[in-house]
Amino acid sequence: MTGWNASDIPDQSGRTAVVTGANSGIGYVTARELARRGARVVLACRSVERGTRALEELRSDVPSAVAEFRRLDLGDLSSVREFAASYDRDGHGEGLDLLINNAGVMALPYRQTADGFETQFGVNHLGHFALTGLLLPRLLRTPGARIVTVSSAVHVLANIDMGDLNSARSYRRWIAYARSKSANLLFVHELARRLAARGSGIVAAAAHPGYAETNLQAAAPKMEGRKIVERVMRLGNRVVAQPAATGALPTLYAATARGVRPDSFTGPRVLGWQGAPGKSWRARWTLNDTASERLWSASVGLTGVEYGALRR
Repeated sequence: MTGWNASDIPDQSGRTAVVTGANSGIGYVTARELARRGARVVLACRSVERGTRALEELRSDVPSAVAEFRRLDLGDLSSVREFAASYDRDGHGEGLDLLINNAGVMALPYRQTADGFETQFGVNHLGHFALTGLLLPRLLRTPGARIVTVSSAVHVLANIDMGDLNSARSYRRWIAYARSKSANLLFVHELARRLAARGSGIVAAAAHPGYAETNLQAAAPKMEGRKIVERVMRLGNRVVAQPAATGALPTLYAATARGVRPDSFTGPRVLGWQGAPGKSWRARWTLNDTASERLWSASVGLTGVEYGALRR
């Protein structure tokens, strides 16, 4: 592969990164490569067992790593609040350099989060919206901080429906997934606008992995007990998908490369599917100021997280 790769990540010594969903896939690779470059990394994961195992694996892969596991369930706003509160209580210095909003679920059967939100919208968007807002004071205190939110090329299948954010009237799993990923991009768009209005130097950017081999593809059929479909998805991953190590490159680029601009969207260069990171195409609706402001207001109402420092 030619182009930007993990060896191009600048030195991250003295920097701290929180990576959600860091127990596997592109989240784990992101945490590992940041640690390899000297960052102190917090693996924020829902499962204690998987998070602890990932931390052990990371320390084996990178013996010099400064890393820890902290439980975070993005499908439960009380867990998000506890994560942010405990992070502050335990005193990790004044700032936070990198927040990588990576965790997500994909095309699940209809479920609700602990707070009653449709799971894909609740986890992929609202959980990260709340987490970012609660950690924002630390990010604002840190020169050169970045917030990277992982979306998907599949966002092009559907815009958000402001009249049915929780898919209460109708639920189609792939449309709900696409809407949650469009919500990610609208969130980044509005966050970048509000940070600029405040005069903040924080870079809020988005990335997507293309088609990368992760656990997401097989999660829904496994949940439903469709073993044949699960096997087909895992086989397809091995045959068609690029490795997670390659899929993580757009996220790592957005988080560390020089010259990354606010509200940029980075993905694989080859048809948005594979290869080294570069500028990615995005649906026009994800750049709509009115839509992003409406989603922001709705998200504040649903989560109770105010973003006081960025209030218009």
